[in-house]
Amino acid sequence: METHVRLEPWSAGDFWLLERKNEPAMTRFLGGPEPAAKLVDRQRRYEALSAREPAAGRMFRVVWTPAGEGPDAGEGPDAGEGPDAGGRTESVGSVGFWEREWQGEPVYETGWGVLPEFQGHGLAVAALTELLAYVRAHGSRDSVHAFPGTDHPASNAVCRRAGFEYLGDVDFEYPPGVPHPSCDWRYRVGRPQGGLTPSG
Repeated sequence: METHVRLEPWSAGDFWLLERKNEPAMTRFLGGPEPAAKLVDRQRRYEALSAREPAAGRMFRVVWTPAGEGPDAGEGPDAGEGPDAGGRTESVGSVGFWEREWQGEPVYETGWGVLPEFQGHGLAVAALTELLAYVRAHGSRDSVHAFPGTDHPASNAVCRRAGFEYLGDVDFEYPPGVPHPSCDWRYRVGRPQGGLTPSG
């Protein structure tokens, strides 16, 4: 069954989601939780990105309406937000893209995160697919890259399922200044995909 999500531009009310994404289970492959001051700065940057022109990038909150949920199912801050006439919706994570230079080329980088209680439903692939559609419609750069760690099989599987091509392993700095063995995945906007097969 196909999984449908929608993307909402990051706003001031989404800081709680940033705090959830900073929990140890969510940052295991990202160098661990960030201090509170860095979270505040990240929130500021995400909001500023949403205010720029679309081609500069965007951070989105990922919203999901579970299949078969009726208007009386569930409660919470997102209840009744969805397109299904009162069906329950859930804010399940984030996805975004931003400008960067990579190996001398202007590209986009993407990143995402789905909260632990919503993993296993194909939501990361669905969100990344929606994001790539947004980039095709609004972006100005030819490639979108993702750099999941070589030790993170789930994120590498998301890239593969979303149609990215594997270019090889690289030392990618994350957090900045800390080299981390990573996979370089590329999505060529508007072009057929094809690449190597990861050895791991």
